[in-house]
Amino acid sequence: MSRRIALFGQAAFARDVLVRLLDAGHEIVAVYAPPSSGKPDPLAEEAEKRGLRALRYKAFRRQGVAIPERVAEYRALGAELNVMPYTTVILPPEIVEAPVLGSLCFHPSLLPRFRGGAAIPWQIILGERETGVTVFVPGAGVDTGPIVIQKRGVAIEDTDTAASLYFSKLYPLGVEALLDAVAKVDDGSARPEPQDDARATFQGLVTDEVARVDWGRSAVEIDRLLRGCDPSPGAFALRARGERVRLFDARFVAGEAGAEPGTVMGLEEGRLLLAARGGRVSIGKLRVGEGAKDASAAVIAGGGLEAGERLR
Repeated sequence: MSRRIALFGQAAFARDVLVRLLDAGHEIVAVYAPPSSGKPDPLAEEAEKRGLRALRYKAFRRQGVAIPERVAEYRALGAELNVMPYTTVILPPEIVEAPVLGSLCFHPSLLPRFRGGAAIPWQIILGERETGVTVFVPGAGVDTGPIVIQKRGVAIEDTDTAASLYFSKLYPLGVEALLDAVAKVDDGSARPEPQDDARATFQGLVTDEVARVDWGRSAVEIDRLLRGCDPSPGAFALRARGERVRLFDARFVAGEAGAEPGTVMGLEEGRLLLAARGGRVSIGKLRVGEGAKDASAAVIAGGGLEAGERLR
């Protein structure tokens, strides 16, 4: 059966969901994407290319209250279902609860664990070994509504970064999960199950306060921080004069370093080695200060860091 769907999202993930919904025969009554920022948004571009109604708003609330004209415009669309593949705006209940079939939202963790807007990096930082994706009915809180579908069994490898975990593993699985959830809602077989709040965890955004390397922690923990903050915001340490060094493409190396944690040990196979407690951390790319992100060997060759220097 074809359903009238309003899609709220952004980026390539939401674009791919849009394409799959159209291929499945659904009618997209409107696509809601972020306002233009100078950088093309793949979802908005796809909607415009296909002649769909593209609405680009920064917010749907004003001082915590739904903006009446946004709600009226939405209701006039006659949507039967809202699909939210990747949206960072807070939608008011006047929109979330309006369709006869409700709303479906995607989240890149196994809810109720790792609620919040930085679920992927935190799963790596905190040492989670397995993850998956969830499609749920949005509730009053952040990522709190009943679960329609979960897909499990995604291993978090010791080499995964936030980017690789998302793009290589959770992205394709998430597209499939959303399409499966829409199909279940469409045929009436969806049976949303309440989340177990006793198992819930919530993590905030990964800010620079989180991304600062604490050399008192073990090499394993530091490696996880670096990978969880890769590519954004980039975990960092400070040089003696206060200059930031952001560290990317990290790998844990076993074996005692024989130097104080944070010490630059030089290059090994073109990668920077840093001493840490209980091991070493190998770094493939660096950004020193406001410079460009570059391969470690090139940064050191250019005088960006020196062997024996200790980061703090």
